[in-house]
Amino acid sequence: MSSNTPGPQQGPYDPQANPYAAPPPPPGQPPVQPPQYPGAGYPAAPPVYPGVAGMPMQLSNGMGTAALVCGIVGLVCGITYFLWVFAVILGILAIIFGAIGKGKVARGEANNGGSATAGLVCGIIGMVLPAIYLAALDAAVDSVF
Repeated sequence: MSSNTPGPQQGPYDPQANPYAAPPPPPGQPPVQPPQYPGAGYPAAPPVYPGVAGMPMQLSNGMGTAALVCGIVGLVCGITYFLWVFAVILGILAIIFGAIGKGKVARGEANNGGSATAGLVCGIIGMVLPAIYLAALDAAVDSVF
């Protein structure tokens, strides 16, 4: 068995053969190189700045929630006559926490503006109720004596 080409023959299923290789040039001609373009290929990746692609900022809804809790408890204490001191203290705290919570919502640091507003309103009502009770008690005492 004689062959015209020197060396071993490569079959289509030869594991050493590269299926993506360019075909060999015809005998007697030099191999043709593809043209090289400067800068061809993929573009460079954009620069990475630290902290830009990190986790999003966590919302701090604590002040609005604290205002709501203090406002509701202060309102309940304000309805109950003998706990009026606690109603005034919790009402003041609810107003302070509600104002801070509304400020955080305006700056985009929180998203519970409704809770902050409800705590603010409950705190105001919780402080006004004992004042009404004390004014009524004073009027009752003055009418008796």
